[in-house]
Amino acid sequence: MKHAFVFPGQGSQFPGMGKELYEKNAFAKKLMDQANEIVGFKISEVMISGTAEDLRQTNVTQPSIFLYSVIAYKMLPNAKPEMVAGHSLGEFSALTCNGTLSFEDALRLVVLRANAMQKACEKTPSAMAAVLALEDEKVESICQQVQQETGEIVVPANYNCPGQLVISGTVKGVEIACERMKAAGAKRALPLPVGGAFHSPLMEPAKLELKAAIEKTSFHQSNSHIYQNITAKAVFDRDQIKQNLIDQLTGPVRWTQSVQAMIADGANKFTEVGPGKVLQGLIQKIDKTVAVDGVGGIA
Repeated sequence: MKHAFVFPGQGSQFPGMGKELYEKNAFAKKLMDQANEIVGFKISEVMISGTAEDLRQTNVTQPSIFLYSVIAYKMLPNAKPEMVAGHSLGEFSALTCNGTLSFEDALRLVVLRANAMQKACEKTPSAMAAVLALEDEKVESICQQVQQETGEIVVPANYNCPGQLVISGTVKGVEIACERMKAAGAKRALPLPVGGAFHSPLMEPAKLELKAAIEKTSFHQSNSHIYQNITAKAVFDRDQIKQNLIDQLTGPVRWTQSVQAMIADGANKFTEVGPGKVLQGLIQKIDKTVAVDGVGGIA
């Protein structure tokens, strides 16, 4: 049986993240100081002293979670993951920890990705919403119908766990879809406090920026397979990993399918590495029989 390491994305941040690490651990302080130079501002200060609103800005959230996750992983004694996965942004943490990307290159890509996504969000008013207790197929069908009938963009964005699917698109598209989801029997269809329509066609400008940067970045042979969001399959080939990272910006996060694939390939223990416990909760809802724990998170 195999031990899988998984890395969270946006939404797992919290005020004060990294404070204890920075003040009490020399290695963590060194990496955080190095990150300050790479991102061009004192991200360590925002992580330690910033408000929840400060940490919610995409250009702060993404590098903060990446940095926290990588530090938490590198502080583990003798960590040897047999497979890894990351939720959205978490793919960059996973690829750093399995040796595919250097810390410096990955952080630069994360910063560029976050800034590009922020610009794409400002270009078109957009939104995301969580749909609860409705079959995936029904959510997919309603999104397709809304697009065909109205011309508005709305697509499935995050397959988080059975009964929890996030949709993404234009403000009007998401509003119409939410009403139809509730009419179709969804327990809830509620807007999410995010900056825009992540993992939708509205991220195409950001995708083009990220593509150019990824093509100039060195990707090394990894020491374990990564199960990537866009395919939910084990990937080892560097060129395929690059393409999947690029496609992820406008495609869905197939988290449910990724976890199921890892279990089918022998994973019986999952360790979440990073702030919070979001992924642990999702994995337990996907399959109650596997062991889950976390490192670096809050209680």
